[in-house]
Amino acid sequence: MTPAARVQAAIELLESIVQAATAKAAPADRLISEYFKARRYAGSKDRRAVRELVYRAIRLCGPRPVSGRATMLALAKHDAEIAPLFDGSTHGPTAIGPDEMPAKTGIAVSWMTAKLAKSGIEQKVAGSLLDRAPLDIRVNALKGQRDTIELPETGEPLSAPGAIRFPSGVKVDQWEAFREGQIEIQDHGSQWVCEAVGAKPGETIIDLCAGAGGKTLALAAKVENAATLIAADTDKRRLGNLAPRATKAGAEIDHTVLLDPGKEMEALSQWRAAADRVLVDAPCSGSGTWRRNPEGRWRLDKTELERLTQLQDHVLDIGAKLVRPGGALVFVTCSVFDEEGPWRVDAFLERHPGWTTKVADIPVGNPRGKGTRLTPFHDGTDGFFVAILQSPC
Repeated sequence: MTPAARVQAAIELLESIVQAATAKAAPADRLISEYFKARRYAGSKDRRAVRELVYRAIRLCGPRPVSGRATMLALAKHDAEIAPLFDGSTHGPTAIGPDEMPAKTGIAVSWMTAKLAKSGIEQKVAGSLLDRAPLDIRVNALKGQRDTIELPETGEPLSAPGAIRFPSGVKVDQWEAFREGQIEIQDHGSQWVCEAVGAKPGETIIDLCAGAGGKTLALAAKVENAATLIAADTDKRRLGNLAPRATKAGAEIDHTVLLDPGKEMEALSQWRAAADRVLVDAPCSGSGTWRRNPEGRWRLDKTELERLTQLQDHVLDIGAKLVRPGGALVFVTCSVFDEEGPWRVDAFLERHPGWTTKVADIPVGNPRGKGTRLTPFHDGTDGFFVAILQSPC
C-alpha cells in the first residue's frame, strides 16, 4: 500500500468506528481485525501503519467526530506529513477542500472533562488516560515463578508479585508460555486489585462480576487452589470462556454460576451470608481504560453513565447479601469518575448501616474518598478505584 492508500484505509476504518460508537456496536479492535481479514493483500507493515494512524486519530479527537474523514483531517492538521497524502491519487483520499472542517480535538466532550475535573483528575492526569498502554503479564503461580520462567523476550519486573511489563505490540499470545497457561495478559493495576481482595486459603470467595474470569484465575493462583471459588456473571458467552481458561491455567473453580438479571439471588441463594469475601468488579464506563480503548469516550453519554451507576448499586447490594458477618466486600471499577467510585461507596454505607471501610493493603494508588484510586500518571497502570467494605460482625 502507498502512504496515501494507508491514509484512505484509516479513513474507512474510522468511519466504521465512528458509526459503531454511535450505535454502541462492535469495538474498534474487532472492526480493524475484520477489515484486514477481508483484505488479505495488506501486508503486516501496512496493517501496523494503518492501525497506528487509526489510534492516533482516535486519541486526538475527544468529542465523537461526525465522520472518519473529519477524524483523519484532525490528525492531518496535527501532523504536517499527513496532509499532503490527501492527494487524490489512486486508492488515496481526495484532496482537502477549502471548507472541510476537521474533528474537534481534546481529552473528551465537555461534560465528560467537567466530570474528570470534579473527580480531581488534573489535566496532566487526564492526558495520561490516552497514552499508549504497555503490555503487562501475570506469571501464573500455579505453573511457574517469575524469577525462573523462560520467555522469548526479557521484560521489566513490576512491583506486583508476578507482573512483567513489555512494550505495546509484543505478541505474547503467540508464546508457548501463553498457550500452556503459564502467563496471562493482565494490567499491573488489575493484578494489584486482585491482591487487595486479601484472599486466603480455606475461604469461600465469590467473584460476582467474573466476566471471562481474569481476576478469578488470579485469585485461584493466589490461594494455590486452596479456597472455594465461585465465579458468577450474567453474560453467558463471556462466562463460558472461563472453563477452558481455567483448565489451561490449572485453576480450580468450584462453581460457575450464570445469573439472570434481576433474579441473581435465586442462583446464589446457597451462599447467602456465607462468603468470606465477595469481589464486585462492577460494570462501568471504562474511563480508566481509555488508553486501551480510546473510542470508549465516543460511546459514553450521560444516560449510560447514570445506568451504570444504578447497576453498580444493584450489584453491591447483591454482594452485601452474600458476605458473612465480619466478611469483606471488595468494590472495584476501572473508572476514574467519582460517580463510579467514592460516591457509590458513600451511597452503599447509607443503605447499609453498620458496614465500615478499610484501606486496601496495596502499595499503589492514592486515597480517594473511602477508597483508593490508581491512574496511569501516578501508578503507570490503568485507572482503577478499589474500596474494601467490611460487614458488621
